[in-house]
Amino acid sequence: MDNLLLNWLKQGPNTQQLISFNHHDIMPSNRFCAQVAYLYQQLHAQPAQRWLLAAKQSDLFAAGLCAGLLAGKTIILPANTQAGTISELNHQFDAVLADEPVCEVRTFIPLSTEITPPAAKWPKSDHLGELILFTSGSSGEPKAVRKTIAQLDAEVSTLERTFAEQLPHCSVVSTVSHQHIYGLLFKILWPLAANRPFLSEQIEYPETLSYYLAIMPNLCLISSPAQLSRLPGALENQLQHRHPSLIFSSGGPLSFQAATDIEQCYRQVPIEIFGSTETGGIAYRRQHKANEPWQVFSPVTIKQAPDDGALCIQSAYLEQDNQWHKCDDSIELINAQQFTLLNRLDRIVKVEEKRISMVQMEQLLRSHPLVVDAAVAMLTKPRQMLGAIVTLTDEGKALLATEGKLAVNNRIKKHLLSQFERVTLPRRWRYPDAIPQNSEGKRVQSDLISLLKKHD
Repeated sequence: MDNLLLNWLKQGPNTQQLISFNHHDIMPSNRFCAQVAYLYQQLHAQPAQRWLLAAKQSDLFAAGLCAGLLAGKTIILPANTQAGTISELNHQFDAVLADEPVCEVRTFIPLSTEITPPAAKWPKSDHLGELILFTSGSSGEPKAVRKTIAQLDAEVSTLERTFAEQLPHCSVVSTVSHQHIYGLLFKILWPLAANRPFLSEQIEYPETLSYYLAIMPNLCLISSPAQLSRLPGALENQLQHRHPSLIFSSGGPLSFQAATDIEQCYRQVPIEIFGSTETGGIAYRRQHKANEPWQVFSPVTIKQAPDDGALCIQSAYLEQDNQWHKCDDSIELINAQQFTLLNRLDRIVKVEEKRISMVQMEQLLRSHPLVVDAAVAMLTKPRQMLGAIVTLTDEGKALLATEGKLAVNNRIKKHLLSQFERVTLPRRWRYPDAIPQNSEGKRVQSDLISLLKKHD
């Protein structure tokens, strides 16, 4: 099972491989080859090297991705296509390969299901391109993470080695985006390389999942803790007649209660994957009991930093696989292959499984004309969410007095939407005259959280 992805990219899909499907159409290998060859020719003719890739449909995304890699291009994957995100990455790409224009003045190759290119063979390539994904750095600036095909191939091959025996010949459906490393690997690259068709759409509603479970015998579900936590309630916590063959969860730890609730509905506990954009998958677990330890993937070596207890890894998925990489999570080391997670050591948090820099959010808040200063804190009750404490300008205070808190909230939220997705925005807002500080002039998280917990 070594070089699973690399061999697939060089040879292309076999003639019997089904690439993707949805409720009204399928993508057979011959049509996919024609699309990839068509896009490859266009990309090969363009001098631009760095191509931003974005598409809602996973089959279009996969065709663009394969064509770009085979053409030796550098593929830039934005987390989303919101104006603020694209603006921040403006200097990172030269051209756009997408299902719709995302910026004004760039070379643009459209991805469209309406284009039906003639039959063609899989392009041959002597030099494969690479990918660059972006994640929130601790400074708030987007941090570029480079991924070579060798790194991605190592991870895909490991996933197949680790989990193939638990997967019947199944199809893959996902509630997460392929624009992020988890969805990219689990919904696109691993299924392609292992000959498992994937749903070209992203599942947004429990009813859609139930529909596909009813009509297809073997489905592997790729999801996230936030989505899986809500799913049992939507299913009225009832045992389902049809259930996925396997469920994966990543983006943050799944609570033991959610794992238990999913087992009650689907007769199985999800497999959780722990990792990040930078590191790839580090470890996995199934919570048969509370706080189940994490089991390290075979190509990963771990140790614990003596100063702050941080997890340190060596991994074939890293750019320099012979050096130790220090993660931002503290751990309790059980043995050479197992650990338990304790807490984060930086100001990057997960909200709805999306990685958010509180520094970046505070910087954006301070740039609003109604805002003097801002602090963001994470609340865990009644559920995990962000809260914002904001001091206002005179204009902001006047608006608060005349139009009320909701009007101010909405103005500032609209500003945040230029860089953040709506589900990640703060749910609690406080507008004191000053942000709490201790005697040393520093902000103490417990003080910020106490203020956010107070009723208006």
